[in-house]
This record gives sequence, C-alpha cells and structure tokens, in this order.
Amino acid sequence: MEVFWFCAVAVMITVYVVLDGFDIGAGIFSLFGSRNKEERGAILQSIAPVWDGNEVWLLAGGGVLYFAFPKLYASAFQGFYLPLMVVLWLLMFRGLAIEFRNHIDNPAWAPFWDFLFGAASLLLAVFFGAALGNVVRGVPLDESGSFFLPLWTDFTVSADPGILDWYTILVGLLAALTLTQHGSLWVALKTEGELSERARSTASRVWFGVLALTGVVTAASFHVQPALSRAFSERPWGYVFPLIALAGLGGVFAFARREGSEAKAFLASCAFILGMLTSAVQGLFPNVLPAVAGTERSLTVYNAAAPEHGLIVGLGWWIPGILIATGYFVFTYRRLAGKVRIGETAH
Repeated sequence: MEVFWFCAVAVMITVYVVLDGFDIGAGIFSLFGSRNKEERGAILQSIAPVWDGNEVWLLAGGGVLYFAFPKLYASAFQGFYLPLMVVLWLLMFRGLAIEFRNHIDNPAWAPFWDFLFGAASLLLAVFFGAALGNVVRGVPLDESGSFFLPLWTDFTVSADPGILDWYTILVGLLAALTLTQHGSLWVALKTEGELSERARSTASRVWFGVLALTGVVTAASFHVQPALSRAFSERPWGYVFPLIALAGLGGVFAFARREGSEAKAFLASCAFILGMLTSAVQGLFPNVLPAVAGTERSLTVYNAAAPEHGLIVGLGWWIPGILIATGYFVFTYRRLAGKVRIGETAH
C-alpha cells in the first residue's frame, strides 16, 4: 500500500504541474510576449475557466500526503516553512491579479495587476523548481526526521545547505524556462493571429534554453545525488521516463514551428514535463526526502508512511474522489475548448 500511495501522490503532483504549469507559463509569457492590454486580456481569458480548478490537484496531492505519509508531511512543512509561505503569497497574488484586473476602468489599474500576475507567475515557477531541486539534492535531516533550511547559506551543495544554492537555482531556472515554453504553447493553441504566432515563436526560441539546461541539470543531479545512478542501474526499465522526456522535447521542436500543429506541440510539452518528473521520482525511490548526512536518516516510502489500516481505509474516499475530479476536468476542458479572440469575452 505504501508504494501505491507514493505513486498516487506522484501522479497528482505531476498532473498539477502539467495543468497549472501552462497557466503559470502563460503568466510568464504575458510579461514580455504581449503588446497591449487587449492581448494580455486574451491571455488571461485563455486560462480564466480553468486556472483555479487546476490547483485542485495540488490540494489533492497535499491531502494524500497528509494522511498517507504524515511523517514526511510534518517534516517537509517544518523544514520548508519559509519557501512554502512565499509560494502561498505568490499563489494569492496570482489569484488577486486575475480577479481584480477588470474591476476598475483606469489606465493604471489593469497594467499593475497584469505585471503582478506575470511577476508572481515567474517567481512561482522558480520556487517550484528550487523545491524540486531541494528534494533531489537532499536536506539535513536529524535523528528525529526534522530539519530547517534558511533561504540560503553559501550557495554551495554541502552538509549545511540553504533553499537556494547553485544546484537548486539551476533547477529553478530550468523550471521557469520549461513553464514559459509550456505556457507559450498553450497561448498559441488558444489564441489566433499575431499573438498566436508570437507565442509559437517564443516557445521555439525558449526551446534551446530548455534543451541546454536539461543537459546541465541532468549532469548536476547525478553529481549531487548518487542515489540516482544506483536507481537507474538497479532498475534499468526506468530509462523509459527520460526517453519520454526526450521524445517530448523533440516533439516540441518539430511541431512548435508548424502552423496548425499547436495541439501536437502542447501535448509534446506535456510529455516532456511528465518524463522529467517521473525520471526524478524513479531515481529517488524508495526515498521521499533524502538526507544529505547519509541514507540512514532519509525518509522513505516505508518509514514515513501511515499504518497499513489507515492506508487501506483511505482508498474508500480517494477512489470516488479522484474519479469525480477526473470526470470534472475532462468535461470542463472538452466543454470549454476553442479559441479566445482578442477584444471578446471568453467562455
């Protein structure tokens, strides 16, 4: 049961990154890819029906983490308290910007909220990437499974790390570029004309940065976390996940430049994100939070899990809940499919 719930959390977090990732990326694109208020409005309209629903997967993943791996939940929320508060505020700023933007017709009102939406989206992508980098690198867990990380120490990967070091900053930059590419492809898919063309062009240019940083971060990850090499040696079938990522990245390169292939390019971006995240999960298993001081202190799927009885009872509410959520999302995305036109109210 522990492995099942580990996979369930991994799937929900991955779905969250794929879905909320495109509206975070759309916000980043709006910072430099939009030319006027109307285009920024069209970008917001493209995500308006789904952005808050996408965050359901983050809440669902956190809820499962709470009951299935309580020790991990307690340790992570204590140790990552500072960045979690930053992420909470950034999520709030994005929501406020979307909801307040059109409340007042004033030349200074909409640009302020548009900038806040884009800036919060960019910082959120960087912090989410840095969070993943911290998990891969490991944290200074003590004998009780507790830790606390400052925002930074000396920016080196050491026994006394901070949230930000050279490695986690690299992962944060890769996350920002990846979501910029992802969001740009979403905007290209959902809009028309010059804005759609500009979004495809942006995704094509960002692709080279994503490719370069993917190689650098992959090499750095194997350097800072020896467990990755052991995992792929012991479970060679795990190479299917990096292959999915490479296929997705190749698909983005092939389709982003073709007019009329926006949907294929966006799905390829989804595959790239899926492959990257599942590669990290496969490489760390059975660890859920590695310790920098040694594997004996690491939190694993087995020593961080709730009792067996609780894991079994949890299936009683999780299965119908996940089916309802999945059905709702399928209905919403099918019902609200179509293009957003500049100057018109969307769905």
